[in-house]
Amino acid sequence: MKLLIQLYHATSEKLSSLQSPFLLVVRLYWGWQFMGTGWGKMHHIAKITGFFTSLNIPFPSFSAHFIAGLEFFGGLLLILGLASRLTGLLLAANMFVAYWTADREALVSIFSDPGKFYVADPYTFLFASLMVLIFGAGLFSLDALFSRRLSDRLVELPDRVIPSHAHTA
Repeated sequence: MKLLIQLYHATSEKLSSLQSPFLLVVRLYWGWQFMGTGWGKMHHIAKITGFFTSLNIPFPSFSAHFIAGLEFFGGLLLILGLASRLTGLLLAANMFVAYWTADREALVSIFSDPGKFYVADPYTFLFASLMVLIFGAGLFSLDALFSRRLSDRLVELPDRVIPSHAHTA
């Protein structure tokens, strides 16, 4: 039994080393996909505004411009691995709204007919956004680079002396 546990831990450790490369692939692929959908929306903004109007989305012109920008620039941020969790949150919220407004039947079928849920257009975009939101960007990202630089600088800072008047109540 001890050998099985050791084998499990060794295998688990090896597989865990694939987390950052996997997140990089997810970010690159789905970032590119988001950029493509945002770019398409930007270049067909009247059509998107009309579609949003047909779905009774408030402020359809503003919403169309906002979503086009969110998807394009959010995709770019995913590719770079910059502000990844915030970007993942915004893009996931966007995909939930897409489900709610354009694929509501698929959304409400998540438990009764899961196939309908996961074949809907927003599913893979939502899944990728949630992965980045939950797991972060990984080691191969600007987030990780900035985090390392910031922690290095914090280590270099001398301890600050609290002014004596701060201790008075």
